[in-house]
Amino acid sequence: MQTSKLSERTLGKTGRKVSEIGLGTWQLGTKWGDPFNREEALRILRAADESGITFIDTADVYNSGKSEETIGEYIASRPDHFFVTTKCGRRLSPHTADMYTPEAVAGFIEDSLRRMRLEKLDLILLHCPPTPVYARDDIFSELERQKKMGKIAAFGVSIEKVEEGIRAMDYDIAAMEVIFNMFRLKPLDTLFPMAKEKNVGIIARVPLASGLLTGKYTKDTVFGPKDHRSYNREGASFDKGETFSGVPYDLGLQAADEIKRALGTEDLAPLAIRWVLMHEAVSVVIPGASRASQVADNVRAALLPPLSEEQMAKVAAIYDDLLRDVIHPQW
Repeated sequence: MQTSKLSERTLGKTGRKVSEIGLGTWQLGTKWGDPFNREEALRILRAADESGITFIDTADVYNSGKSEETIGEYIASRPDHFFVTTKCGRRLSPHTADMYTPEAVAGFIEDSLRRMRLEKLDLILLHCPPTPVYARDDIFSELERQKKMGKIAAFGVSIEKVEEGIRAMDYDIAAMEVIFNMFRLKPLDTLFPMAKEKNVGIIARVPLASGLLTGKYTKDTVFGPKDHRSYNREGASFDKGETFSGVPYDLGLQAADEIKRALGTEDLAPLAIRWVLMHEAVSVVIPGASRASQVADNVRAALLPPLSEEQMAKVAAIYDDLLRDVIHPQW
């Protein structure tokens, strides 16, 4: 039973009110690379529910479909209480623009509906497709067709690069998922103002930069061999921006330490999430959780007072000094 209520924001053209802190489920019921644990996944979902979270983000590839299945199991008794966003496209092999077809998209939608035991998806996003797909009339026409058929209520995109999001807004997308955190300020330049003008909701992902912005990692921190923080730092398996937000690890440690000193805290994670919520273009921020106790830590950010103008300026100055030249040109 829900014991608290988070503040809500409107998610773009969906018109739906969602909790400003949501739950990202890439690692639902598992640490990256570890076996899936259904019981822990259900505990995480229950903790999110009890914390007042109503927004859940998933994808058909997370835990080989088990994230969607477990979410469907949990929300079955009251699906209207939750807003579930799923993503599609990464199951394509090879993951190339040519593999994106209207038939493939239609199939992905049917599969997600089945796994989550739903008659209609609240929101489906193209899951960081190759850049040319953001200009594919046939793909977005198929999404419109699926919406008219009642299979989906709304559609949008998840992006790697700002330019992809700007291109996608030529279509009638309702929302967009983008990496946005203290290490990724480029969306503030053009993307967020345009999204606000076009009423496109912003779902802020990777708010803690794969854990770097918890401020708890050191040069001696060891990640498992199946953890993307070990094997994808240079983009060996997917866009390296997904791992530590693309920031070289040692540089990220330095930047996190400087932010901790500037903000006067050793417990950086709640402030990093609160920083994301300082931007009104953001509809919801979606930190993940590999265990139930992390959900309460994430939600704690909503209870913090707003960061001051001085604090916001300090974060921006550290980005400009250490990260801008590395990050801005790439994404």
